[in-house]
Amino acid sequence: MATSGAGDGCSSMNGFVSEIEQKQFTDLPAELLEYILCFPVLKHVDICNVSCSCKRLHDVCHGRGKVWGHQYKLRWPRLQKHYRQNECCDWQKEYRTRHTVGLQIRRTVVSISQRFFTEVPCVGQVLGDSFAEIESLGAPEHFCEDELLSILNSDRRKSLTLKYYAKKILYFLRQKNILRSLKMFLEQPAEQQSALEGALLVDQYCNPLADVSLDGISSQLEEITDKVKKMLRIKNPSHPSLRVTQGDCFAVDDFDLQRQVVVTLNAVLYEQLQYKGNECDYYNPLNSYIHQVLLRRTGIPISLSVLYMTLARKLGVQLEPVNFPNHFLLRWCQQQRGSGDIYDFVYIDAFGKGKQLTAKECEYLIGHQVTADYYNAISTTEVLLRMVGNLLNIGKRGISSLREGNEKSYQLLRDSLDLYLTINPDNVQYLLLQARLYFHLGIWPEKVLDILQHIQALDPSQHGAVGYLVQHTLEHIQHKKHPVEPEVKRRSAPEHLELQYSVGLIMKHKRSGYNCAIYGWDPKCTMSQEWITTMRVHQLSSGANQPFYNVLVQDGTCRYAAQENLEPHSAPLEIAHPEVGRYFSEFHDSHYVANEELQTRYPEDMAETLGTVRDLYHRLMPSPVQQESPNGPEGPSQENQDSQENQDTMPT
Repeated sequence: MATSGAGDGCSSMNGFVSEIEQKQFTDLPAELLEYILCFPVLKHVDICNVSCSCKRLHDVCHGRGKVWGHQYKLRWPRLQKHYRQNECCDWQKEYRTRHTVGLQIRRTVVSISQRFFTEVPCVGQVLGDSFAEIESLGAPEHFCEDELLSILNSDRRKSLTLKYYAKKILYFLRQKNILRSLKMFLEQPAEQQSALEGALLVDQYCNPLADVSLDGISSQLEEITDKVKKMLRIKNPSHPSLRVTQGDCFAVDDFDLQRQVVVTLNAVLYEQLQYKGNECDYYNPLNSYIHQVLLRRTGIPISLSVLYMTLARKLGVQLEPVNFPNHFLLRWCQQQRGSGDIYDFVYIDAFGKGKQLTAKECEYLIGHQVTADYYNAISTTEVLLRMVGNLLNIGKRGISSLREGNEKSYQLLRDSLDLYLTINPDNVQYLLLQARLYFHLGIWPEKVLDILQHIQALDPSQHGAVGYLVQHTLEHIQHKKHPVEPEVKRRSAPEHLELQYSVGLIMKHKRSGYNCAIYGWDPKCTMSQEWITTMRVHQLSSGANQPFYNVLVQDGTCRYAAQENLEPHSAPLEIAHPEVGRYFSEFHDSHYVANEELQTRYPEDMAETLGTVRDLYHRLMPSPVQQESPNGPEGPSQENQDSQENQDTMPT
């Protein structure tokens, strides 16, 4: 019996083991297979291969299932905000589309440098065709933006040229969307337009790469409002403003209760939080951007007024904006609403810590008399026009005060003109300024012709200026059709023997002390006699008869420096200049690596740069000959490497 029992048990166990051994991976429950296939080490190629192995796994890896949803979310986490929670979606199709868009975006960005490279920095030259190519993909905008952000967030010191053009495209795409939002905002009835929202759109358009949102700004204003309420509660626990919750629209009618709000608001804003008018740096454009005003707690009259007026209205006090000359103000009615008498109002100077003024004191503020019209309340549209007009004047001021160009000033002028003409599209003066700006910068000639045609229709008396610009713009278009081959400069040529430095080196200016990177050179000074005289080149020991170098300066300017004024930097660091990526593909410890376009212009400079760097900083570094490869002294460019790394196919 015992033996028989033991034998039966053994036979039974063998059968169980045999049954287990016959089980296959595909026999597992679907939920467990999905869990296994969502393991982080598996990539999309692995899932494609698994799904092709058998029908069972193909069914488990279906497009709307967890497996492809996991792959999508793992690779592109920023895109999750575009989907509702637990949304049923064909994740495999979404993955394929996003993957394809990514490859197309990178190919386009890589090609831009070859087509738009110019030796002389020219703000905004990447316009027209390059952006049209991105738009012609017909892909969701958030897919394009996500790929551009992926490029920008890669290794900080590498792929500089790729990042340079990706940043310009992202800048353009976001501005286009913000301009669309601004147009919708302007179409709303005047009483529904918020000065804060309008000012925020101006801010976003001028800073499209910054993380600025209405929700974020509103949240900060609510914090200030809560501080005012807290202080107000101590003074008057029964004040009606304390009973109002966020988002409620109300007005405090009693004048004494309004005064309590204004006094408390002044105490919190100017005493507790230390907000102030920026008298020391009045013409800094940051003073006009709402998010910067909140961050730095300083601004100019109009930006502080928008902030002050918004906070007061949250607390039940209705203030109106006043387009007072040279000093934007708010007015606060002391009598029956709707009064037209300027003496029935108290005028609040938000720039002057909320000081309350009479109509006569307002004139003392600017030093001369004005007519009663200047005391009238204005619309939100007029507030935005004045705000943008301020930025426009700052841009013009920056350009006219610089002897050598600054891209930031040109960009600010372009952005503010775009905004002004969106709000007031038929302003001939600014249309003509925009056409001249584009013509001067040599960008977007087709757009220049459209602007000039619009000017001619609005004001035929401008035919002289219009005709001149049309003629030269057409010549520019013809010139673009037959581009001149760039000059190739070889330092081994006899006329270049005096050159001591090469492109990519980090230098220091002996007299001015600024740090810079060389991106070009001439054997002799090529500037006009007027420039030579203005810059006192004749006072140099070798005058204009010495090599001059094009340099990118740490302060964002591009300069032309004499060889005798430059010396290699003792401790070279990266140069935080917006144009670095136009010329260089990588920062390599102590020097910049020229991109393919710059190496084409200066084919012998990179070997010279490596030799100089080795002698100055890395004496144990291998010789330039040892480092050379068929693709050049630094091997294949980072842009090409990145492009190759992203060419992984998407199996069907």
